[in-house]
Amino acid sequence: MISFENSKLIQEQQQYAESIAREKIRPNARYYDDYEHEHELPWDFARFIWDTARKKLDSLMPGSVVPDESFMLQMHTTEMISWGDFGFFMCLPWPALGGNAINTAGTEEQKARLRDRFQGDKPTWTCMALTEAHCGSDSSSIRTRAVKDGDSWVLNGEKLFVTSAKKAMIESDGVMVVWATIDPSAGRSAIRPFLIESKTPGVTIAKLENKLGLRASDTAVVLLEDCRVPLDNMLGSHMTKGFKGAMATFDTARPAAAASGVGVARATLDFLKEQLALNGITIRYGVPRNLLSSLERDIVDMEAQLRAAWLLVVKAAWLVDQCKPNTLESSMSKIKGGEVATKITQKGVELMGAMGYSRRLLLEKWMRDAKVSDLFEGTGQINRLVIARRILGYSNKELK
Repeated sequence: MISFENSKLIQEQQQYAESIAREKIRPNARYYDDYEHEHELPWDFARFIWDTARKKLDSLMPGSVVPDESFMLQMHTTEMISWGDFGFFMCLPWPALGGNAINTAGTEEQKARLRDRFQGDKPTWTCMALTEAHCGSDSSSIRTRAVKDGDSWVLNGEKLFVTSAKKAMIESDGVMVVWATIDPSAGRSAIRPFLIESKTPGVTIAKLENKLGLRASDTAVVLLEDCRVPLDNMLGSHMTKGFKGAMATFDTARPAAAASGVGVARATLDFLKEQLALNGITIRYGVPRNLLSSLERDIVDMEAQLRAAWLLVVKAAWLVDQCKPNTLESSMSKIKGGEVATKITQKGVELMGAMGYSRRLLLEKWMRDAKVSDLFEGTGQINRLVIARRILGYSNKELK
């Protein structure tokens, strides 16, 4: 059964992550959010994590072993670092989505290669390239082509919204996982993931997106032009999971996105309560709702929604640690986390009025950052389809 009491290990890691969030992240959040500093990597933070903190935040590293609670530990760390700043969390030198794909679909040898990359002297990142311009959320319709040529695969195509592509492929000795089709006529059954090392010829970062929020994190357009990789760079060798492998990656990525959303929402709620306390306003818990002020009802409602979102993250994480399927719970946590982050940060700006809308406070930044938790790793609409199919027993063709 799920335990809602945090273990000593989780408590210690939370405390350590909070110290990083307060001392290393929050004071620098505004600088890296400024438009003129967009895409500027916070190297001091990255090096600190790599040289010092990753030894204590080992749940973020590939191959970490924490019996029965490895993923749960990661979710607590994700929430706390995102409480410090969502953009900084996206700059953590850790395996992230690309690493999830390798650990989900890769061979033992490929997983070992990933672990080796994260044992070096310099910060390293991974990324995953799936989305394309013509298909958006319909990942089964990707057109990027992989053609076998002798002892290599040759890839051609264009990928959009690749998070951390610049960090992984230019600024570090990282790796990108690219999803491509080996037979366009075969549909999703022909989709395969391929490992592309940094500095590989034929890979171009064509554009860095200017974004509403998360400005410390780079999001890129990646061009693949006759990009040649060895045959054994197909994840899982000649595995047949294909599209299912991509979707399995999201079963761990979506709770993480939700945890980040919860972290931003909690930062907003914590700030609001601090401001209320400074002005002598106390929230009267336990008082009938009709006797509460409008402000008190808003705070109580936000707290209730925040806790509901976190409980869904906990359920999805617990299932991962128990090696049980969590597709339904993963999508549920993603929807709730995205909604809660969006609504609470927007309400925070509203309650603080003109100050909330100004750049004097981080509230407006948190509101901009929060929206992405409802968009990436599958939009709220796509996850609602996933949930409906699971509950009602419909196939992708029957309900779309």
